[in-house]
Amino acid sequence: MFGTVFAALCSGFLKTLEIFVLTLAGAIPLGLLICLGSMSKSKFIRLPIRALIWIIRGTPLMLQLIIIYYGPGLVFKYPIWGGGSAGRMVATVVAFVINYACYFSEIYRGGIESISNGQYEAGAVLGMTKTQVFFKVILLQVIKRIVPSMSNEIITLVKDTSLARIIAVYEIIYEGQSFIKSQGIVWPLFFTGLFYLLFSGLLTIIFRKVEEKLSYIK
Repeated sequence: MFGTVFAALCSGFLKTLEIFVLTLAGAIPLGLLICLGSMSKSKFIRLPIRALIWIIRGTPLMLQLIIIYYGPGLVFKYPIWGGGSAGRMVATVVAFVINYACYFSEIYRGGIESISNGQYEAGAVLGMTKTQVFFKVILLQVIKRIVPSMSNEIITLVKDTSLARIIAVYEIIYEGQSFIKSQGIVWPLFFTGLFYLLFSGLLTIIFRKVEEKLSYIK
């Protein structure tokens, strides 16, 4: 029995890990783009993006998952994500990427706005373009300042992956919970907590090392 449970939980954890990695791969760069858009001088760019951020941050991720998965099929009468487990996975990643990109964008914005204007002006005096100043002078300082906030959000993402079960994505809690229905046992569900604790602990150590590496930046 233990071997069967362990195999099922490992399979579910791999699905959890897949959601986690794909979300970060999409949300980190998209969050920066959304951030730059929310700081645009053009109100036609800035206002819609800020409205999107407000909506995403003001509604539950579970609700967003349900709307993104079921909404297009109900509106267009066609399941744009495709059918089966692959379609549910695509919809899950899209929902997670949009959600976390909006949260990351606000973290980016706070980091960028914390940099004094004097550094932009110094770069301009040295003949650097705005793009060069941003990527060569500002960005590394922003990264150092946002690492603690980003690490909190990323560790929260580890736990939020469990919400994918609402649209029947077979992540680790879904697998653990399935034994309650099929075998009448609850202990596999407690083992899922161990997976989360170990994964979150590993990420905590990694981010602590990153902060130490960036400590030379004042």
